[in-house]
Amino acid sequence: MTTKIIGTGSYVPAQIVTNDDLSKIVETNDQWIRSRTGIGERRIATDDSTSDMAAKAAARAIEQAGIDPEEIDLIILATSSPDYCFPNGACEVQAKVGAVNAACFDISSACTGFVFALSTAHAYISSGLYKTALVIGADLLSKLVDWTDRSTCVLFGDGAGAAVVTAAENGIIGLNMHSNGAKGGVLTCGSRSTGNFLLGKKPELGYMTMEGQEVFKFAVKQVPECIKEVLEETGNTAEDIDQFIIHQANYRIIESIAKRLKVDLEKFPVNMEHYGNTSGASVPILLDELNRAGKLKNGDKLVLAGFGAGLTWGAVLLEW
Repeated sequence: MTTKIIGTGSYVPAQIVTNDDLSKIVETNDQWIRSRTGIGERRIATDDSTSDMAAKAAARAIEQAGIDPEEIDLIILATSSPDYCFPNGACEVQAKVGAVNAACFDISSACTGFVFALSTAHAYISSGLYKTALVIGADLLSKLVDWTDRSTCVLFGDGAGAAVVTAAENGIIGLNMHSNGAKGGVLTCGSRSTGNFLLGKKPELGYMTMEGQEVFKFAVKQVPECIKEVLEETGNTAEDIDQFIIHQANYRIIESIAKRLKVDLEKFPVNMEHYGNTSGASVPILLDELNRAGKLKNGDKLVLAGFGAGLTWGAVLLEW
């Protein structure tokens, strides 16, 4: 018995912000951004909260799965940008979609979030503790970005993606999860500055900072390695995989991963041109787009891989 995806859903805000729009607030232009990242535009939330986006993506996944929300035993929300410290975002989603019987919690592993959340759900389902889970990746990074910092503000967008998973005879074949806290300083976002009445300082929200070259070097080395790891452990080769669904951070990273794996770039679908880096939402948004476009067939072997702050990275090999 393993874990199978039986429904997917996604949601992005309506507001589109193009590279030309950003050129009006920071020194940049469309050619500069596209040539370095592959990003042309992104969606920025104006009315939606993180839990709003997560619930809308979740509702679409539940509808496609054809189940009653009360059948869901577990909700895991992967996010780095929750609406509140507490209650957790998964509980907010539970209330919005009517999954009254689910246990709910959030995990924080940044852009690797959905991959880690899916792996966690698989552990619960494989153990027999739960049968059906709702796994969501949602981030509203526009509230954490310094919009005067050209090196980060051009990269990120808001969105959510979700999957309903259940116990089945086929589905997840293998997975791995990795972390390196010693390198965590290359990509950080302080949730609040230290402050209290004794110090005479009011806590304030922090902003994202990133050492771009270090993150790039980390991604192009570790992601191919963790993909090779899951392939070798399951007796598969890169040629056996129909599609590699990789975190949508930077087109150059995708190219480098494909090259290191010696796989045709056509097996690496991308959508970052339209959404930018949506952090924990990027893998499930892309998965849902492929699914709804009819580009995933029964029996296809897929690799889902993420990488991000922590540092964290991991891969899941599954049969569709």
